Amino acid sequence: MLNNHHYCIIMAGGIGSRFWPISRTGMPKQFLDFSIQGRSFLRRTYDRMKVIIPEENILVVSLERYREQVRTHLPELREENLLLEPYNRSTAPCIAFATYTILKRDPDAICVVTPSDHAIARHDAFNKTLADALAYAAGSDALITLGVIPTRADSNFGYIQMAGKPEKGQPVKTKTFTEKPDPELARVFIDTGEFLWNSGIFVWRADAIRQELEKHAPEITHLWKGWREVLDTDNQKAFLERIYTDMPRISIDYAVMEKTDNAWVYPAEFRWADIGNWESLYDYLAYHDDQGNALNRTARRLLKDSSDNIVYSTRDDKLLAVRGLKDFIVVDTEDVLMICPRDEEKLKDFLSQLAMPEYEEYR
Repeated sequence: MLNNHHYCIIMAGGIGSRFWPISRTGMPKQFLDFSIQGRSFLRRTYDRMKVIIPEENILVVSLERYREQVRTHLPELREENLLLEPYNRSTAPCIAFATYTILKRDPDAICVVTPSDHAIARHDAFNKTLADALAYAAGSDALITLGVIPTRADSNFGYIQMAGKPEKGQPVKTKTFTEKPDPELARVFIDTGEFLWNSGIFVWRADAIRQELEKHAPEITHLWKGWREVLDTDNQKAFLERIYTDMPRISIDYAVMEKTDNAWVYPAEFRWADIGNWESLYDYLAYHDDQGNALNRTARRLLKDSSDNIVYSTRDDKLLAVRGLKDFIVVDTEDVLMICPRDEEKLKDFLSQLAMPEYEEYR
């Protein structure tokens, strides 16, 4: 039987700019389906969480501009459980908003916090890990991150160093956090055996994270003065518009997890990937040919003398013909054709040009 004090916060307010031109400001990646399953990332996250959390306790935090997209993908989501921020201010303000909302409803709440755009397999192992972490958090002030046991030196993920040797079924104190190391450092991390991938999935008591936010991120929490009187009332929207004008943009890792003495990490063995950019999508795509090209299965394609490319199309009626390319990204949509080397820095520089006024319609 599901525990009525267990809650889930699904963070779904990102704009997915690193997946342009598929992900756009008006339709970011959490509402897209990069697989062949016919379900968006957000839909799959919700379905995964409702197995272990009562549906009436699942909250989605997104942006006001995405209200209708969330409602389309999750029509059963309770209206009061759709929390809409006026502006994207990263994960710490998002978590503060959801935490205060939950605490007003249930002071004894224990929360799972998860991004909406992760790929997870081995659901039995995932469910067991979360159940153990929830049980541990219920009896402590621990702020727990699920740390995935790495299978390779991957520079696309963040890493958490453990302060000691973990015991089966128990979390361990964290020592350091490192955001996306270079490939050489990632290899060093793997060789030590002390590091886990940072999944960005958290488990904690709502009152515990509130205390740590108020201790380490007062620049956020002082803006929430009077929250008990306005949350879940007709005054909430105006209150949010006012305080988010001054809300700092900061992640929960920087705001709290790297500062607190109560950071713990729970080693997990489920299969996980943060689909955060084209490079991580390379491994996730459903089909790879014998030349190492990653393709979405529905795309019609003719590839010759080409290897290790990402070839992606949003159209089933168009042939993609590619010859002589290696380590490139080729993406074809209704209004954009992008061809760019598979180099994150070059891609980032390339996409920065979209800020120019003449490309506004394509953002």
